Amino acid sequence: MKKLFILAAVLAFCMSFVPSIHAQPLKVGTLMTMTGPLKEFGPNILNGAKLAAKQMTDAGFTVEVINQDTQTSAIPGVNAAKKLVQIDKVPAIVGAIASGVTVPVAESVTCPNGVILISPSSTSPLISVLPADQGKDFLFRTCPSDALQGVIAGKLCASYNKTASVLYVNNPYGQGLAEQFKKSFEKRGGKVLAMIPHDEKAAESYTAELKKALAGNPDRLCAFSYPQHAKIYLKEAIEFFHYKHFLFCDGTKSLDIVKAVGAKNVEGQMGTVAASPGGQALVLFSADYKGAYGELPPLPYITNAYDGMAVIGLAAYAAKVKGLPMTSKNIRDNLRVVANPPGEVVMPGQFKKAFDLLKQGKQINYEGAGGSVNFDKNGDVTTPIEIWKYSRGKIVTVRIEYDIPKI
Repeated sequence: MKKLFILAAVLAFCMSFVPSIHAQPLKVGTLMTMTGPLKEFGPNILNGAKLAAKQMTDAGFTVEVINQDTQTSAIPGVNAAKKLVQIDKVPAIVGAIASGVTVPVAESVTCPNGVILISPSSTSPLISVLPADQGKDFLFRTCPSDALQGVIAGKLCASYNKTASVLYVNNPYGQGLAEQFKKSFEKRGGKVLAMIPHDEKAAESYTAELKKALAGNPDRLCAFSYPQHAKIYLKEAIEFFHYKHFLFCDGTKSLDIVKAVGAKNVEGQMGTVAASPGGQALVLFSADYKGAYGELPPLPYITNAYDGMAVIGLAAYAAKVKGLPMTSKNIRDNLRVVANPPGEVVMPGQFKKAFDLLKQGKQINYEGAGGSVNFDKNGDVTTPIEIWKYSRGKIVTVRIEYDIPKI
């Protein structure tokens, strides 16, 4: 009897060091562009995701972030995703940044393995209807489709130009935005003279592409690329072709471009990007970001990465308090529960409040820094579109378009 008592005591002592599945931290992967044509954006977007994870950890629910660099390229991105899924065993990933990476990652890694992928910045319309995710519901994004941005870009350009040409990165992002722009611009009386693609890998020169794009002397050249592409061909357009009438987008909303071509050469030039509707949610996020990393830079999709990490953590916690393991499926099944109405509104940084409500069995509705994260049946959200411009070497908001017309 004494031996049995000792054995039981030893087992109990050992078991005290084996945490339950609910005591384990939630591991979330991130696929960011730390190198390659989008390297300007990656570190700041990652900071947005890390801030949400830190705040949830501070609120009592540990979230561990495991980052991988996609190099802004499909093959390295797919390999990075495989590492997160197969080695790190993450149930969810925030990323990728580029649509040209998100699409192959979803098709070959996350959707086949039933792992959640929430992109903060992949705006290609293709993502809404990607066959690999049909009937599976593992692909989401916290940024809007370019079905919205392209409409506003076309409307903006048609308001002061008759003709335009488009120079775009040849991937799902550039293709989708260029096509949506063309439809919108031409519906409003404009004429697109040329649609010229360029390779996803940054080149040393784009004079051949520029010669084709500028052949008809368009009123406006649309720069629908990434910073590391555009800073080269914009400089060449200005220096070799004496041309400086551009329309920018989210991918070319860049301080690196200002440095490369000079503030005076882009002064007053406008562009479009997905916008936060502002309000208290953005105020809270901006203050917290400043406290953690310094002033919030005027670069796109930092807020959207924060929101992607936030809803993953909230959904995982919602599964946990229901007594469910934090698997991809259980987190997925709770995403719309915590992000969509109805429920008590919780905002950035209010994670302790959110966790307390969920423990009490109450519904919550997360309102994000980048806007309402109300996922539709395709995992998409709708946000306003910002019109911005380069002004005295800075990026400033011109106005926010809330009413997005149909093409």
